[in-house]
Amino acid sequence: MPNSAAVGALPPIALPANQPADRFYLGGDRIAAFRGTAALGDHVPEDWVASTTTVAGFDDVGLTHLDDGGTLRAAIRDDPINWLGPDHSNKYGADPALLVKLLDAGERLPVHVHPDDAFARSHLSCRTGKTESWIILDADPEAQVYLGFREDVEPAQLSRWVADQDREAMLSALHPIDVRPGDTVYVPAGLPHAIGAGVFLLELQQAADLSLLLEYAGFAIDGTRDGHLGIGFDAALPCVRHDALSAAELEKLCGKWDDGHIFPSAADQFFRAERIAGEVDTVLQPGFSVLVVTAGSGQLAWIDADGGLLDVHAGATVAVPFSAGPVQLRGDLEVLRCRPPRLDVSR
Repeated sequence: MPNSAAVGALPPIALPANQPADRFYLGGDRIAAFRGTAALGDHVPEDWVASTTTVAGFDDVGLTHLDDGGTLRAAIRDDPINWLGPDHSNKYGADPALLVKLLDAGERLPVHVHPDDAFARSHLSCRTGKTESWIILDADPEAQVYLGFREDVEPAQLSRWVADQDREAMLSALHPIDVRPGDTVYVPAGLPHAIGAGVFLLELQQAADLSLLLEYAGFAIDGTRDGHLGIGFDAALPCVRHDALSAAELEKLCGKWDDGHIFPSAADQFFRAERIAGEVDTVLQPGFSVLVVTAGSGQLAWIDADGGLLDVHAGATVAVPFSAGPVQLRGDLEVLRCRPPRLDVSR
């Protein structure tokens, strides 16, 4: 691999599990099994990988901590060029513009919605909304996810469903999607959705924790207090897409991880992913990325940042700074490489 080391170049960093505790839905066993760690409880269903994002309402919860005791957020803030590269930093500053999660749905998640960028800026004083995507890593035989209304839903009808907490009506109004390992689903902001019980997935999303809970009854959360983005349901519900998601649209949102693009090209403005699998000896060109090893074992090698070699195996996660330069994956393994938005695509 060519050597194009930057001054003060940084090496890739293996990351420990980062599970915010006491989330409002069940899960966590599949994350523990994947990571090879002890289960932390029954309400730790998320692992925020290489996170510079905090859980809504908290100053620190959700952030990835490094071996030196500091946070990844602080490390990137202090050295954005080496971490993210000059072009990314010119556009996004010290923000990776990406959050990666492992999510284990020990029960069905509630029907909920994430606002788009325009709504987040105009109503929530946030720079971005939350478009997301799912890569299914494991799923029970009859597992499903739910996405988009099957028919138009009038705003007044949706308001009644929320006020009455008519869970059956809200769920039955959505498209059910059978999912198996290797399936992918792209979830544009504004579309109501839910993840069914027994689904273990890798989520790529915009780096914001913004959720409008249309459904909250029966979950360990005070939805009347915490479910409406802090602005009340009347003000928050206009962020929901009320028109029907057609079968043709839905088909475009669903894919496979061995497709060339994994997600629709529209996702490039928010995040990207690629899958490297088999007996590999592959060079990944420079760029900030989050590697999630989903199967097998091997090594990650680099020359920049004074060179080095990192053994990796199923369950490992690695943050790769831009200044590490080209990195080489080799071994019999399967890796999902998660990346920030393409810089030549605007939104």
